[in-house]
Amino acid sequence: MARFAPTSLDLDGKVVLVTGGTGSFGRRFIETVLLRARPRKLIVYSRDELKQHEMQIDLAERFDPETLGCMRFFLGDVRDRERLTLAFRGVDIVIHAAALKQVPAAEYNPSECIHTNIMGAENVVWACLSNRVKQVVALSTDKACNPINLYGATKLASDKTFVAANNLSGDIGTRFSVVRYGNVVGSRGSVAPLFQRLIARGVEELPITDPRMTRFWITLNQGVDFVLSSLNLMRGGEIFVPKIPSMKMTDLAQAMAPGVKTRIIGIRPGEKLHEMMISADDARTTVDLGDRYAIEPAFQEFTRESYAKLYPLAPEGFSYASDTNDEWLTGEGLLALLADQPPAGPPRRRIGDKAP
Repeated sequence: MARFAPTSLDLDGKVVLVTGGTGSFGRRFIETVLLRARPRKLIVYSRDELKQHEMQIDLAERFDPETLGCMRFFLGDVRDRERLTLAFRGVDIVIHAAALKQVPAAEYNPSECIHTNIMGAENVVWACLSNRVKQVVALSTDKACNPINLYGATKLASDKTFVAANNLSGDIGTRFSVVRYGNVVGSRGSVAPLFQRLIARGVEELPITDPRMTRFWITLNQGVDFVLSSLNLMRGGEIFVPKIPSMKMTDLAQAMAPGVKTRIIGIRPGEKLHEMMISADDARTTVDLGDRYAIEPAFQEFTRESYAKLYPLAPEGFSYASDTNDEWLTGEGLLALLADQPPAGPPRRRIGDKAP
């Protein structure tokens, strides 16, 4: 499970801010950092006051007051540049996870998706440069590669914005990188929780859009580890892509509910048959780092040493897609991913208790 765990985590004494910090990724990222490091401040930036309140209650049940002393919760929207600029004061590292992610909702409300995912990305860049933030990692999606839906298109524009931001940092020195990975097992909107709910209700059939469909799969813990390890590797301008397994949707249904029939409902608008994370065109600047690929910036107006000096370039004509992947997930492997749990917190101490 810990295939991307960083060998070291240099966050002690740092100020770390997570946009969209109350989402699935943000919550797991915060929990992991609280367990592994001692940041000076760990800031959640999001727009939903109820989710922030619920997150504070949940953290208080799992962590002692001393550990939570670094936590800060800021209400705000990434659309609001002035609020971002205020929130980013004194911040060393920004993890940008805020986005509108539902494909059908984006198709029906395109301007809302554009304002959050594209203009929000530009606002984050502006606030980071204004405050001399040292490192920025933005979360992307496999749908940003050769996009066919608006969500993917907005995330591609966001990726380009963060990559190009390195050319603007000048003597500020801020470095921006992107991480791009596939479907997260168990996250909101994932098919796995949907299947689990249907199975619990005793349905006789599970809906499958197309029997040929394949997807990349990664757990929340692996996603967090991938971001943390990318912080250690980043030189600025690269898009990191993890090497993760694929699985056919029919195999996923069979693994979760052996013997239960499937019902073909057809591919939904804006949905791909197979997902791709590196296209053949991107492969010309892609380097194989072992456990991941790095798509290096095509336009580079800043000082940066290429990974290609130490690692091999991707072969001619290479692409990284879920149907041609070398690694495939078995039913047993899927069940192991579904069993992925939040990291265990330390025993909770009450105020006044002596430290162990």
